[in-house]
Amino acid sequence: MSPVTLVFVGASVLGVFVIAAVAIGREARRLDAVAPRAVYALDDAVAFVAARIPPASQARLTFDEVRALLVAHMRWLHARGLQPGDVIDRRQDIDEEVVVNEETLTAWLLGEAERQSIDLVDDVDAVHVVQAHLAYFDEIGAVGPRASS
Repeated sequence: MSPVTLVFVGASVLGVFVIAAVAIGREARRLDAVAPRAVYALDDAVAFVAARIPPASQARLTFDEVRALLVAHMRWLHARGLQPGDVIDRRQDIDEEVVVNEETLTAWLLGEAERQSIDLVDDVDAVHVVQAHLAYFDEIGAVGPRASS
């Protein structure tokens, strides 16, 4: 191989590497600035929650009741601005901390269950549903770090 060919091959390899490095670096910077996509699938959430609540709660709650409680929970989150409608490729612009209090949420969910005529035999079932639903959010990456006391 002639020296001129080797120089052109080396320059071509270097050029391809530079182009790839610039493209990957630009996309990495763009993706770092965008909120990660946490995909919430209601059917998956119902299955996840139903599998994680204790057996006694599983015996008392139907899948439809779990689904209704999860939908009510999502509406509660939306009412507090925690479920915005335009999150795809949105830049991370969280200005204030938002803390979800399990006790407040559970109390609200008990009232909502009564309004929707969901027969909760034991109030602890709502507690278990809330804890399992928050665990599902954590599993899909939809929550931030725990707040300090």
